[in-house]
Amino acid sequence: MRGAQQRGQRDIPVLLERLAAGEPSTGHLATPTVSLDEAPRAYDMVKQEADGCVRAVIRPGG
Repeated sequence: MRGAQQRGQRDIPVLLERLAAGEPSTGHLATPTVSLDEAPRAYDMVKQEADGCVRAVIRPGG
């Protein structure tokens, strides 16, 4: 995992520890999860904020 900002690099280990411990809840951060074939639809959903979608996870191979 990498962050774009220098400060983020310093915080990554702490964030990974917290995620491994089950905190904070991250389920709300990415909706929906789609296959690579559905990526265009996912981009449209984010663009239109359909169903409250602000991010999508695109997984190659399903």
